[in-house]
Amino acid sequence: MDTLLTTADRALRTVFAHHHASRTNPANDITDASLSEAEKREASALMRVNHVGEVCAQALYTAQALATKNEALRRHLQTACEEETDHLAWTEERLKQLGGRTSLLNPLWYSGAFGIGFLAAKLGGDPMSLGFVVETEKQVEAHLQSHMQRLPENDLASRAIVAQMKADEMRHAQEAQAAGAAELPAPFKRLMRVAAGVMTAVAHRI
Repeated sequence: MDTLLTTADRALRTVFAHHHASRTNPANDITDASLSEAEKREASALMRVNHVGEVCAQALYTAQALATKNEALRRHLQTACEEETDHLAWTEERLKQLGGRTSLLNPLWYSGAFGIGFLAAKLGGDPMSLGFVVETEKQVEAHLQSHMQRLPENDLASRAIVAQMKADEMRHAQEAQAAGAAELPAPFKRLMRVAAGVMTAVAHRI
């Protein structure tokens, strides 16, 4: 019961609460550049997509922590969740500075990612669950790298946040790999890329 209540509390906080980071925002010491309205709109849309990615990561880790019976793995997933909360806080703060907003579909994104994560963990066990984490983080890392190329060149604040997020996601993938992740089947990886593409396209606008 405690686990279920914790899971429900994390879900509500992720989707509806204002987030507070445990680490310093990497953009804090950067003087904000003067951006045109078009640059602000594009940077805001990209940071909204990044925020959605972190909502989905929270859902994924929370679902897998609920599904596993391995206490050490549960603690590992919960620690990763806490770091993803930093990402949520940083992207929210940057969105506010840019005059943007988070996605209106965050409850949908969270529910979908939670369902996929829980199903993967229950059907494939811990190795498959960790494999899902590895592949997710690799795709997120590639996605963040593409944003580094698309963000306005003088938007150093957004770039600093994305760079730190990218480093964290890479480390999460390496940690999951070291913990015994299984290699996901190629069709499953392709399906994940398709789903991520749909989410990115929609979240960029809504």
